[in-house]
This record gives sequence, structure tokens and C-alpha cells, in this order.
Amino acid sequence: MRDKARAGVHRDPLSNQGSHQHRSSEDPAWVSWSDEKLLDLRFCDLALTVEQSQITEHIAQLYRELGDRGLLFRPHFWLSNEWFSPDGVPGIAVPFYLAHPRLARLEFAQMLEVEGGTPDRCLRILRHETGHAIENAFGLRRRRDRQAVFGKSTQPYPKFYKPKPYSKRYVLHLDMWYAQSHPDEDFAETFAVWLNPQSMWQERYADWPARKKLEYMDQLMASLVNARPLVTTKQRVDSLPRLRRTLREHYEQKQAHYGTPHPTFYDRDLRRIFTDLPEHQGAVSAVQFLARVRRDVCREVAAWAGEYQYTIDRVFEDIVSRCREQNLTLVSSEEKAKLDVTILLTVQTMNYLHSGHHRVAL
Repeated sequence: MRDKARAGVHRDPLSNQGSHQHRSSEDPAWVSWSDEKLLDLRFCDLALTVEQSQITEHIAQLYRELGDRGLLFRPHFWLSNEWFSPDGVPGIAVPFYLAHPRLARLEFAQMLEVEGGTPDRCLRILRHETGHAIENAFGLRRRRDRQAVFGKSTQPYPKFYKPKPYSKRYVLHLDMWYAQSHPDEDFAETFAVWLNPQSMWQERYADWPARKKLEYMDQLMASLVNARPLVTTKQRVDSLPRLRRTLREHYEQKQAHYGTPHPTFYDRDLRRIFTDLPEHQGAVSAVQFLARVRRDVCREVAAWAGEYQYTIDRVFEDIVSRCREQNLTLVSSEEKAKLDVTILLTVQTMNYLHSGHHRVAL
């Protein structure tokens, strides 16, 4: 099965997340439920379809982009628990939470992000997944020229990968230098950049080795203009009606996977920002200070590191816990301390990424 893309995240909750919403007569009963009650609902009981969601607008945009390139191929779509395009199926699964604002709010509450939650981010993922789907539709992975440019699909998918952030051998599309994770992701990312009408890839990648991949993609797709797909199955793998797990079980597994694997203590770095000396015990506690700046600092790190918000939050929580255990207090100005904490969190998040414990978005 191709990737379950883990990038393109909407960092903010929906603007009306905290407001009371009135259900229309067409809304499911679970729209008014609390998070706790909603978590015990099974996927199959959500009773939603892609056609009922706003993502149809983005699918229509994707279809226009394919048409503008002269491609007849159109992937089919269904709802599942994640983004993915299964092997051998020229279609794309869309995560359930994009089908209703109530589920998007639950996703944000559980994971602190909504993947594909804005039009731009959603289109990025749709283009990427279409790269997988078009390979399935035309059997492109078997082509020797494709293998020579991107590598063989038979290469095992790793559980973790260590990207090289400054490599110019790969395009930049989704976060986390995702093209570096596997040859198939390299192909899908390159296709997404090629398809995006605003990518200006000829100029942007002019002096990059990755440009050769884009030029190959341009030639490959030109050969498929007006071609009809060889594989036309409308199979829907792990469609929502077939999933019997509860949302709670889904999020428990998801949170366990994206949380930091071991608590990490940063004593030396923390003592450069805070102190436990008795003469400073009347000062603002480190825990109180961190609570005030948490939202701003985590968002700042997410913007620079491109890491998942949930993982950043777990690292931050480790820092808070260690400050609490050592009863640390603030000694410098709050402005300087905020900058130092932002740097510390960035470094520790990137250390986590490059340690090999970062999960590839499969």
C-alpha cells in the first residue's frame, strides 16, 4: 500500500471551534455529542461519503489540472481513516475528518493539527496521492526508465527515515523532505510539483539535480496525453463502512505512534534558561512561564521545523515535566527566555527527527 501522507497540516483549529453550533436537520446525531462520546463511535457508524463533503471542490480543481495537462486519467475517491492510495488501485482514500467540521475539530483536539485542513494543503496532498494513483493506472513502476530515475518500488518501505535537509536531489513539496523516504514517494512528490500550475519548476529547480527528474516526468506524462488507463478498477480499500474500530482506538494508536518514544531530560540546557538556586525561589516558576508561552513557541517551531504539532507538543511536555520535577524558576527576562526555549525546542525536535525515530508517513 502506498503512503498515508502525513504532511500538509492545518495548524489552527477551525475558527468556530469554541462556538456553539446548531445542527441542521441533515446533520448526523453525533454532531452535537461531546468528544468523549464521539470517540466511542465506530468508523462504520459515521455514515458519511466524499460526495457530502467540501473536498469535492478540491477534487474538481485536481481534475481541471489533469485536464489542462491533456491527461484523461481521473482517480476515484472514498473515505477512510487516513490519506493513501493502495497498490494496484487507481484511486485515493481521503481521511474521514475532512468530511465534516465536527470531525475536523475532534482531529484537532486529539492531534493538534488537521492534515489537509486548508484548500492549499489539501490540494498538495491530492496531487501527491494522484502521483501514486496514476502509477497504478498505467503500471509505471514496471518501466525500466522510471526505475532508473527514481529507483525500484520493490525497495522495502522503512518505518523511519533520516532525510538530508539540504539535498537538491529531491523536490520539495510535502513537509519533512518526504521525497527522500522511498522511490515511490520520490515519484509522487515529483509528479505533484510537475502538476501544480504554480510550481514554476523550470526556474525553481534550474540548478538542482532534481530538475532531471522533473524533466523526465514531463516527458513521461506527455506520452500519456489522451491515453486511457490500463487499470480501471473502482475498488475502495478500507472504506469507512468496513472499518469497525472506534475513533478512540484509532487516536490511541495514532498518538502512541507520533509521541516521543522515550522521555528526554534536558538538564544542562534548562539550567541555562532557568535555575533552582534558593535565592530565586520567589521568582516566576518555569512551569508558569512555559504555560504562558507554550502556544506561541510550539507554533513557531512547527513553522520552522515542519514537524508534526503533536510530536512538538510531546517534546514540550517533557521539558515542562523536567522543570516541574526540579522546581526551576525564571532568572532572565521573559523575552530572552522565550527565545531560548524556542531554540531548545527546535533543537530537540530536530534531534528527534534525525535520531531515526521519526515515522515515515505511510
